[in-house]
Amino acid sequence: MAPPLSTARLIGYARVSTEDQAHDAQLDELRASGCAEIHQEHGSGTSRARPVLARLLREINPSDVLVVVRLDRLARSVSHLLEVIETLEAKKAHFRSLRDPIDTSTPQGMFSLQVLGAVAQLERSLISERTKAGMRAAKARGKKLGNPGMRERRPEAIRKIARAREKVYLDELIASADQWMPTVRRMRPHHPWEDVVRVLGDRGQSWTVARLRRAVGKLVSQRMAAPILLKPAPRKSPEDRLMTLIAGIAMADPDLSLREIAAQLERMRERTPRGGTKWSASSVKQQLDRAIRLGLA
Repeated sequence: MAPPLSTARLIGYARVSTEDQAHDAQLDELRASGCAEIHQEHGSGTSRARPVLARLLREINPSDVLVVVRLDRLARSVSHLLEVIETLEAKKAHFRSLRDPIDTSTPQGMFSLQVLGAVAQLERSLISERTKAGMRAAKARGKKLGNPGMRERRPEAIRKIARAREKVYLDELIASADQWMPTVRRMRPHHPWEDVVRVLGDRGQSWTVARLRRAVGKLVSQRMAAPILLKPAPRKSPEDRLMTLIAGIAMADPDLSLREIAAQLERMRERTPRGGTKWSASSVKQQLDRAIRLGLA
């Protein structure tokens, strides 16, 4: 049974837009509301990169309450706010804004949230309709749609669009990096990209070798990851590759049991050293013991 809300853990989240802007006012309000634990983040309100918030949403426990001073400290839009609250609801956690009538643990707060959702849906519909109407009117006047600079292939326009796309791409990488980069750091460059992709895939993360190499390369270019991750993996015999793959799986998640590693190898359709399709805990242990003797695990 979940603990009553009065004894639930209150977790504060404070965000400011620039490094020189202080959190003090937010921190004081959050502490006064009973938050013993407060997470702080710097970043623009429109930025998609919220690594502190992303980690907090992954680690929050059932019955915990995420507390902010104002809604604009948490979300960049109404749709983003609803997305965050849906994530909290999926984890059976709650949300509270101190200066807004939003508290998902109360009927009144849920009603306010439903009103916000209806407003967001109406806003999306109105924007879509205005956009379509504007495009129809422009087309009727004979005006060509789209960016004139891109239509004319002007170099400065192409560069501007490319920079904007790269910024969005980097923001998305930063926001999701702690879901996949720990595995990359543990396995590269000792393991080929194909094995890293397969381990991530077994955990529900969809990557291709090309996409993963590009993502890591981008972080390396921004000095957010070590260049050694991009080095070619050493060539190995089939048996050595299997041993290092199992060592990589074990290091990527040290809590896995031998049986769980065996099940993962079967899902990855890895053959045993003798060519079989069924893995036993003893077969996994044999490969891990060998990897430990060679200093690989």
